Amino acid sequence: MRTRTTAVLAACALALSLGACSSGDEPAAADGPITLDYWAWGTAQDGMVEAWNASHPDVQVRKTDAGGSTDSSAKLLTATRAGDAPDVAVVQYDTLPAMIVGGVALDISEHTDGVAEEFTDGVWSQVEFDGAVYGIPQDVGPQAMVYNEQRFAELGISVPTTWEEFRTAAEQVRAKDPESTLATFAPGEFGAFAAMAQQAGSQWWTVDGDTWTVDIDDETSREVAAYWEDLVDRGVIDAEPLLTPEWNAKLAAGKVLSWPSALWANGVINGVVPEQAGQWALAPFPQWEPGNSAVSFQGGSAVVVTTSSEHPEEAAEFAKWINTSPEGSAAQISAGQYPASLSGQELTLQSEPPVQSPQQEDYWEVAQRIAGETVPEVSWGPNVNVANSAFQDAFNEAVTEGTSFTDALAATQEAVVADMEKSGFTVDAG
Repeated sequence: MRTRTTAVLAACALALSLGACSSGDEPAAADGPITLDYWAWGTAQDGMVEAWNASHPDVQVRKTDAGGSTDSSAKLLTATRAGDAPDVAVVQYDTLPAMIVGGVALDISEHTDGVAEEFTDGVWSQVEFDGAVYGIPQDVGPQAMVYNEQRFAELGISVPTTWEEFRTAAEQVRAKDPESTLATFAPGEFGAFAAMAQQAGSQWWTVDGDTWTVDIDDETSREVAAYWEDLVDRGVIDAEPLLTPEWNAKLAAGKVLSWPSALWANGVINGVVPEQAGQWALAPFPQWEPGNSAVSFQGGSAVVVTTSSEHPEEAAEFAKWINTSPEGSAAQISAGQYPASLSGQELTLQSEPPVQSPQQEDYWEVAQRIAGETVPEVSWGPNVNVANSAFQDAFNEAVTEGTSFTDALAATQEAVVADMEKSGFTVDAG
């Protein structure tokens, strides 16, 4: 992650020619309260903004619901081209490189002295590119597994600690209750599969100078694909989309016993089956190599200052405050968002377990251990949106037609490389 700025900034002029990769304007003299526009989404934002506005009368923030990560990123690019982007915006980690390439995210290094100490190296690496800082981490989604503790006990299933144990547990669940499945392989979940490949050691995008290497179908990723293809082909794991009415009905009936996902999954489960509060628990993600507990991120976001802002210093202060202050962290935790900051994570230890897992007294201790064991570097490319779309098309076809998951990876790689070359990047196909 720390070697990409040169290529990213070069690509900004080469691929997009926006003229928007500037360092931003100097702060204007304040003759009265400054108003910052903030694009964000999620239930934690209102509380964080309210806390800031209450304690910063001279700089008020006006929040707009940006409609989610994909919608927000597309809108930010369009608004930047038109010169009317907000001052501050939430951006998912995997789309931040595209926001730098697109001239949206401002280098705020001069406003971030000492802030890196608030985060683990793995989290900070999501916003720092070759020493330049393009955002403040807000929340993190380290890989974790939530599971129906009650159903595990009923079937006599042990919580798997490795992917080999996961395979065995999946076979046991199917044998003991053919209508139930240990988990679901969702062919449209690009982020979930990417995170599992990263956990196993893959880096799908890397950059050296101005050359990008794309390795989506590397040997490690193929092994991950083959693992899931085997489970699906043998009927041990169901393959279908998540959070559909059909999937939700299975969850409600106790027929889906776990969700290998991330720390945010507990809140999603509560939204679907609140009546199962007290049944679900949190566990570390299964390991590819026994003893290697490092996990990747499945989701998470940062707050960026945009190149359109006329008040970058104040905007950067807002981004720092809501993501590192006790008030900002408290608003996150109360809304079920796991803070990226170490101080925020410490604050969770003073909180009650989430409503879906009131029986798990060590819930937040487990969460903190998981968050402290993330891989030190996760690299994303400038066209994650293309990879996401190509992955969904290829893997949905593979599940529907019964074709190879590894061929689906190769198709995704081909689409990503073709798009980058078309956009003017120098690409090594790995």
